[in-house]
Amino acid sequence: MKVASGLWDVIKREVRLLTSRPIYLVGMTVVPICMALFFVSLLGEGLPKRVPAAIVDLDHSQTSRQMARSLEAMELIDIKGEFDSYNKAMDAVQRGDIYGFFMIPDDFERDAIGGRGTKLTFYSNLTFYVPGTLVFKGFKTMAVTTSGRIVQTTLSSKGAPDALTGALLQPMTINNHPLNNPWMNYSYYLSTSFLPGLLELMIFLMTAYAICHEIKTGRSNEWLATGRGDIWTAIVGKLAPQTLVFTVIGLGMNALMFHYLHFPHNCPTWHMTLGMVLFVIACQGFAVFICEIMPNLRLALSLCSLSGILAFSIAAFSFPVQAMYGGIAIFSYILPVRWYFLIYIDQALNGMALYFSRYYYAALLVFPIMAMLFAPLLRRAARKPVYVP
Repeated sequence: MKVASGLWDVIKREVRLLTSRPIYLVGMTVVPICMALFFVSLLGEGLPKRVPAAIVDLDHSQTSRQMARSLEAMELIDIKGEFDSYNKAMDAVQRGDIYGFFMIPDDFERDAIGGRGTKLTFYSNLTFYVPGTLVFKGFKTMAVTTSGRIVQTTLSSKGAPDALTGALLQPMTINNHPLNNPWMNYSYYLSTSFLPGLLELMIFLMTAYAICHEIKTGRSNEWLATGRGDIWTAIVGKLAPQTLVFTVIGLGMNALMFHYLHFPHNCPTWHMTLGMVLFVIACQGFAVFICEIMPNLRLALSLCSLSGILAFSIAAFSFPVQAMYGGIAIFSYILPVRWYFLIYIDQALNGMALYFSRYYYAALLVFPIMAMLFAPLLRRAARKPVYVP
């Protein structure tokens, strides 16, 4: 009864704090909602299309003009113009007007048909990874297609039948069937990793701020006394309102992706709901652990910020853990968002049985347990608050 009374008193105290400081409103609701809408709208088409590019045609032959028309007809590339020299095209790339250009040399048609050998050159600006990669893909497809067309023309002129030339150029036909994401929609991978990653960052910051601000202002004794001297009653009571708000925000993100935008959702709804609830609690447990070993507002916020930002790089959203250096790969497993993303891959994307994801759910429970084990450190800091600027 004493614990329940203390817990309720701490919750009421925390609700008053949350409603009296705009920083909580902004950090817990405004920022996650605005960033969620930003990312899903940015990737609304699933894949960037019609990337600005250009062509440098120094040959001005029938073949080069046909290549230019074929490039303009490509879905990924938008030919913004034609330049008459390499330098002018490179200047346009450096200004950011285009992301690459396709260069056809002098006497291309004559040398290619005459069998004297020629060269097609294309440049893509990989400083901007996604548009640069798409331009590179379109240019390479055009170069390979043109090469095959010229070889086929040469063989046909020497009397080879069309059936033979086709078999020589493409002896094997490939049927490509991408599993679970046949549309090759980038948003199915990027939004479902960026949004939880952003939510993780805000949970880290808000949790660390709420706890360490008590120590900084010297009010941690009052906070602990409200919880009847029990540190876990004080922690749970302080974080319970935030848990509720962040869980609602997280479930709203899931509803936006899975129900409104129709992202792949090949599992019962409660599988991802359970994953989101455990994810929020795990993020809070991680931040509480940081506050326990470093009960200083500035240092705790700095470490939480660093961990949250690095999650976008080392949680294996875009680069596989197996290919990372061993010392770096270890860090991917100490971030809650990594385990939540694996749950998404197994459950929502691949529709696997819950049994095969049990370890990922269990891993999210490790973070609050870890915070529980080190709670005496925070009790000591709360009883004797020392402000270190």
